[in-house]
Amino acid sequence: MLLEVNDLNIEFHDHDVPERVVNHVSFSIEEGEILGIVGESGSGKSMTAMAIAGLLKRHDLEKKGEIFFAGTELLHASRAKLRTFQGNDISIIFQEPMTSLNPVKRIGWQVEESLKIHRPDMSREERRSRTIAALSDVELPNPEQVYKKYPHELSGGMRQRVMIASAMICEPKLLIADEPTTALDVTIQLQIVKLLQRLNKEKKMAVLFISHDLSLVKRLCDRIIVMQNGDIVEQGSAQAIFECPKERYTKELIEAIPRLEKLV
Repeated sequence: MLLEVNDLNIEFHDHDVPERVVNHVSFSIEEGEILGIVGESGSGKSMTAMAIAGLLKRHDLEKKGEIFFAGTELLHASRAKLRTFQGNDISIIFQEPMTSLNPVKRIGWQVEESLKIHRPDMSREERRSRTIAALSDVELPNPEQVYKKYPHELSGGMRQRVMIASAMICEPKLLIADEPTTALDVTIQLQIVKLLQRLNKEKKMAVLFISHDLSLVKRLCDRIIVMQNGDIVEQGSAQAIFECPKERYTKELIEAIPRLEKLV
């Protein structure tokens, strides 16, 4: 088992009344599997991802449970221990690349950053070659030119591909994609989903795909977890969830998927 989340609880204490945002969440991910987490805004899906990636803030919150990655417990690990995994064995893609990319640094410098941290023995030329190959892997045209560009010189879809290349540069075992298509148009969304499918198969990399868009999750994921108000309300294979949903909330989410006959 690559990832095991056992009885995860996250509670914020930055208000007068504590707020529980993740409640007794447990699930696992096998090597090479694509698991989707769906739910409306505030359901706890992104907070679960942040906990796995070790990105929860250290103050004004209480976290309980266990998160095992390849046998190592991460939820209560030290910052030093987490840094050995972050960007190396576990990588994350956020929904808006312009808030993640540094506007004053060239693309090549930013994609290479994880290599500088986790592969300190690599030469400058080796890092450059690896970065251009990663940009090519995510199907960016003219990767040598993209390497030299700044984020504002690229389209939204190209910037998201850069973020995927940056996340993939150290060949992680787990890629967390937190709403990676939200800011993109429908055509580019589908391209990104197909890209993640291809990388999953070629790299044998597990993917945790977080979205409120069930149509994309249906295309991409092997299994699906449905969350509401911090709880898992249903989980199962993608086929079972869509063909025979058990919970009312899941049925309502599926009903909310736009269909052509509804629009005509």
